[in-house]
Amino acid sequence: MASKTATRPTTSDFEDEVTVDTIPMSYEDFLEWYDGDAGRRGEWVDGEVIPFMMTSDRHARVVTILVSLLTNYFLLRPGGRVFGQSFELRSRSLAAREPDVFVVFDAHLDRLEEMRFVGAADIVVEVISRDSVTRDRNVKHAEYEASGIPEYWLIDPRTGRERIDLFQIDDRGNYRAAQAHHDGRIYSSILPGVWLDPTWLSRDDMPNVIRLAMQMANVSTIPD
Repeated sequence: MASKTATRPTTSDFEDEVTVDTIPMSYEDFLEWYDGDAGRRGEWVDGEVIPFMMTSDRHARVVTILVSLLTNYFLLRPGGRVFGQSFELRSRSLAAREPDVFVVFDAHLDRLEEMRFVGAADIVVEVISRDSVTRDRNVKHAEYEASGIPEYWLIDPRTGRERIDLFQIDDRGNYRAAQAHHDGRIYSSILPGVWLDPTWLSRDDMPNVIRLAMQMANVSTIPD
């Protein structure tokens, strides 16, 4: 099945979604409950914890590709930092989110605390799991839009539903889906040279992230 890009969600996107029971809890209790080594991970939102299910191999592979790609990009073209799973994003006061990946430009690192980033990140990436379809496509879409996060990358790696949506905020503060170029790639509007390729989702092998980062950063050699 061909990968889809920047199209509206359909009923089939939600058909195999799994519902996860939330747990009423204070933020302080959430910090004590959270234990990544023991498999207790989740997000605290409006006085409730949303536990995470275990992710698939493909989900983990996509996250690894993006963290590696963006980290290498900023090593070659300094200007921002990449945060992976298990680091908290507080784009609003009552939501302690844990995106799969997010990017903060150097100009905004004054909002970085030891255990969290407070405010709007510059790019947030969510990779859909069976328990997060509605949360990622609807709830977080609206939340990140309202927070003024410039780009929201939403990636669905589930077999048969592979697709990438890249939402960019417009002058009115609304998200608009970026359209794929003739080469099939979807380009970021705030990271020069960076693009996403939906074919990554259906490949058995991982792309060479160092070569990709060099291409996107427009460098021919790795600096000392």
